[in-house]
Amino acid sequence: MKAPAHSYEEPPGARAAGERRRRPEEPAAEDELIMHLERDQFVAETSRPVPRATLERRSVVALCGLRLFAGVVSVMVIYTFIEQLH
Repeated sequence: MKAPAHSYEEPPGARAAGERRRRPEEPAAEDELIMHLERDQFVAETSRPVPRATLERRSVVALCGLRLFAGVVSVMVIYTFIEQLH
């Protein structure tokens, strides 16, 4: 017997007891509440700053390396573009 092509089994303990799975077309509870806010309430709610994430040292070093790589590649692209103009 074949299983449906779009079947999905959640890992055990993925949902709280008694909680049903939400269909994609159903809005989440937070989305439903936000839909009923006045415009100024919505702007105030969405403009709150998000606290900075605490990262491990390894992640910070990786992100700094990525930033350095992006800078070096940008300089190389700009240099190549200027050289090709001559």
